[in-house]
Amino acid sequence: MRAPLWTADEVRAATGARIGADFFQATGASIDTRTLASGDLYFAIKGDVHDGHSFVDAALQKGGSAAVVATDRAAEFKAQDRLIVVPDVLEAMRQLGRAARQRSNAKIVAITGSVGKTGTKEAMRLALSRQGATHASVASYNNHWGVPLTLARMPRDVAYGVFEIGMNHAGEILPLTAMVRPHVAVVTTIEPVHIEFFPSLWGIADAKGEIFSGLEPGGTAVINRDTPYFERLRTHALASAAGRVVSFGEHEAADIRAEHIVAKPDGSIVDVKVFGRPLTYRVGTAGRHIALNSLSVLAACHALGADLSVAAQSFAELRPPVGRGERTLLSVSGGEALLIDESYNANPASMRAALANLGAVEMESSGRRIAVLGDMKELGVSGPDLHKGLVEAIESNHIDLVFTAGALMKNLTDALPKGLIAAEVERSSDLIEAVCAAIRPGDVVTVKGSLSMQMALIVKALKERYALHDNAQALKG
Repeated sequence: MRAPLWTADEVRAATGARIGADFFQATGASIDTRTLASGDLYFAIKGDVHDGHSFVDAALQKGGSAAVVATDRAAEFKAQDRLIVVPDVLEAMRQLGRAARQRSNAKIVAITGSVGKTGTKEAMRLALSRQGATHASVASYNNHWGVPLTLARMPRDVAYGVFEIGMNHAGEILPLTAMVRPHVAVVTTIEPVHIEFFPSLWGIADAKGEIFSGLEPGGTAVINRDTPYFERLRTHALASAAGRVVSFGEHEAADIRAEHIVAKPDGSIVDVKVFGRPLTYRVGTAGRHIALNSLSVLAACHALGADLSVAAQSFAELRPPVGRGERTLLSVSGGEALLIDESYNANPASMRAALANLGAVEMESSGRRIAVLGDMKELGVSGPDLHKGLVEAIESNHIDLVFTAGALMKNLTDALPKGLIAAEVERSSDLIEAVCAAIRPGDVVTVKGSLSMQMALIVKALKERYALHDNAQALKG
């Protein structure tokens, strides 16, 4: 049996809850009955689509140690002895998260940025886990419920904690970084993501700069030196309790500077100088942006006093998560095609990066580079121009065929040579048959779009329709 994460007394002290007689301890925390493990404390939070109170019985039947429910809903449930009753379930989860942070002696890293948060978080987790027990956010749990849940799940004896913090609007990072209280806070970059909610990119920089407000006294702010918003972010850092600012990038003034990045189909070789000290390592995931973000991991490790050589060696083990560059070989008509799954989400920067990765794949003579693209959302009035602006990335990366889904993508197809356009539809589901029928041996196909476009449906269909090789992390070149 796992060691207790929370005892009844600890939960009561943190939340002031009324606790049922049959709850003694929890070994985990969950808000989703689909992934809940036996012994988990189930928080019945109310989401945008579902109210967690509808699943309390299922959580308890599955082996949840207890369910945290709202006072005005408690009478609905028979298992009163396994309820933890609070005025507000989400606030109770926040309170438990704060208690977890308060009792922990871990060194904490918080990461934000317009793009690259999740990949950098995973690289940070990998680098630090080689040097001590490390707790990190699951998937992209970076919002008003994901951050407190990740905190509430943090074991009391870990050496490191890594937290991803996101936002759609100004002011959303402030309460989250105040809960996490990082020793190191990282901003990956500033791009026009969620730009419809901001007057300008300066506004996005200010919102991302909020992460420094939560820094522990004397902590370290890690900032991308290549972004034109570096000085703006540095101003936010200097206004905080930060003891120092460390920069990374290709800029000649960067503290952790990439001197050479050799891009390969399956990763990169990176030569860097860390405060003048040379270091060379391999990154196991393709993409120049991935290689650059690895510098921020080195910066954080340096600030924490971790071993930089061990951290750098770990980068060779990086693999892209599902929906963020995962590569899968497909068996097509007696030959092979390569699927690159970038379907999790999209913005102009990540779309250009995905097209660059597609362009870098070494092709067979008969193969084609195929881009299956869905709308990029939350771009406001800039949306049409930002979609049209992908023309250069498509042409410079020698894309042979383009499928598009969504009204905004029409701005791209109208600007492309007609010979490149294979299909132009409103919904991703309407592309499935056309894309599946088009794939030939030697082809490489990238699928990408905003999450709401459901581009993953196309990825799922390709995987289901064609026999897969065992090596799910397949590579070309």
